Amino acid sequence: MSSNEIETYVHQLINPATRENALLELSKKRENFPELAPYLWYSFGTIAALLQEIVSIYPLLSPPALTAHASNRVCNALALLQCVASHPETRGLFLQAHVPLFLYPFLNTVSKTRPFEYLRLTSLGVIGALVKERMPQAGHRVCGAMAEIALLHGGRTTLGVDDTDVINFLLSTEIIPLCLRTMEMGSELSKTVATFIVQKILLDDVGLNYICATAERFFAVGAVLGNMVVMLAEQPSPRLLKHIIRCYLRLSDNPRAREALRQCLPELLRNPGFTACLKSDDTTRRWLAQLLVNVGFPEAAAQLSNEMLQPTPLQGQ
Repeated sequence: MSSNEIETYVHQLINPATRENALLELSKKRENFPELAPYLWYSFGTIAALLQEIVSIYPLLSPPALTAHASNRVCNALALLQCVASHPETRGLFLQAHVPLFLYPFLNTVSKTRPFEYLRLTSLGVIGALVKERMPQAGHRVCGAMAEIALLHGGRTTLGVDDTDVINFLLSTEIIPLCLRTMEMGSELSKTVATFIVQKILLDDVGLNYICATAERFFAVGAVLGNMVVMLAEQPSPRLLKHIIRCYLRLSDNPRAREALRQCLPELLRNPGFTACLKSDDTTRRWLAQLLVNVGFPEAAAQLSNEMLQPTPLQGQ
């Protein structure tokens, strides 16, 4: 697609009569035009039009009345916002404008119908784009799910002040409880993306300190992670289990959390039958072995790794 075609579609977004087709075409072809995000951000009225698409769906959230067509349309708008959230030139501007807050009502829904699940999944993809750089974009109906899976793997993490700014912003909002809600009641894929976001927050020192600052926050996260482990005993998902284990391992870097995990870490994580699904994932097996060593179960860890692992240093030491 040429830059002239992109400009034409972007200009069509501000006209309600041509907006729906423009949303569809841009969301389908966005990966072929890496500089789409600046076009969207700096074009007159474009971001306002995308936000108008989002706000127009609010009345359909409660009582739940979202149709497949309405869901597809707003998810095409969300796919374009994810372009803006993930592009290095517009990521900071997107954050400063507090655009993610417009998505939170979608994450607060509880309906498990396909239109709502797709809406939550694509909204999570936008938040995920803020905590990870250079990943495939989420969105279009046909490839949206695969794009969300790709969000969880690959891509270079942005290091430095930018990441901490993102984490500070997210922690100033209700993103943790919204992610925990999805981790409890979403589809397997939505749970995976929500857990990935929590994992990325935890991997930043600011995020780890925030979640471990009070027993209430720690046990809220720990309870949801524990319930997910139990759920995976009936419906195994190595991909989801990988992110759960990484969350636990990071929590074990905090002194108080490590002590608490000695008592509340799910016993299933020490069960070779349960963790057999990780047999081909050496990285996750090592993470789990390190976690078990950290919280005082070296015998169980020895069944997962031949390395002589020692407890990792606690945060601040």
